[in-house]
Amino acid sequence: MNEAVIISIISKIYLIKNTEGEVLSAVPAGRMRLDTKPVVGDLVEYERYDKQYVIKEIKKRRNYLIRPNIANVDNAVIVMSLKEPDFSYDLVNRLIFLIEYADIEPVILISKSDLGSPDDVVTIRKYYQDMGYKCDVIDDNFNAYDLFQRRISVLCGQSGVGKSTLLNRLIPGLNLRTDQISKALNRGKHTTRHTELFAVYDGYIADTPGFSSLDVTHIDPTALAGHIKAFLPYIAQCQFNDCQHLNEPNCQIKNAVATGRIPLSFYNVYADIMNFIKTGNYFGNRHRTLK
Repeated sequence: MNEAVIISIISKIYLIKNTEGEVLSAVPAGRMRLDTKPVVGDLVEYERYDKQYVIKEIKKRRNYLIRPNIANVDNAVIVMSLKEPDFSYDLVNRLIFLIEYADIEPVILISKSDLGSPDDVVTIRKYYQDMGYKCDVIDDNFNAYDLFQRRISVLCGQSGVGKSTLLNRLIPGLNLRTDQISKALNRGKHTTRHTELFAVYDGYIADTPGFSSLDVTHIDPTALAGHIKAFLPYIAQCQFNDCQHLNEPNCQIKNAVATGRIPLSFYNVYADIMNFIKTGNYFGNRHRTLK
């Protein structure tokens, strides 16, 4: 059988790109409709029957995001504007928890830095870099090659922050529609309707309509902290092996928060997610969408 990667799914049309660089239209085998459904980013094996290409098998996934439906992601690139709309630590932090739980590396990119103060950019970068996260600025010195080469990356973040503009910059001629920011709502209109992989630097970038809400119902509360890079230097030092880092004594993650090594605002997102999993009350039922 032949190998390919799924680069787009629109309605019931699956576009796959094989190892020779050909883009083909295919359909999944009948048994897949009842079992694991193929998603964008899946590595698949396919065959040709008469005039139709059929996806026969999905190879083992390295990771998988539920919303958006995409598999085998190396980087989840969180694009957040400094202004219009204003940079939101809360939103970025929520995305980091969701991304890292899926064993995907988060990268923060600050767009529209020219609209605000350079000091604000320095503050934001220090906030994330001190916890070990990559945080860069989309400006004339931005090195996209090192970030995207030979990787499957997904762009995420609220509407209007410049995801489509970044894609247009990386892929000349793409000319994705970039709607103007709605001043009244302080947010942009959704311009991406489906998940699609675009070839760039011997890898792929996915622009997605997803990450529109924070779905944490699949998260195991006993495992969440162990996926978070900012927590890893401290997690093994807690008094109890089953510490959930909430109310337990001698918790070294909480101690790191108290001594300023982990920002309180970052830890509070963890506590709120854990509260939602246990009680169904996330932020008092507010902020369920990326606003």
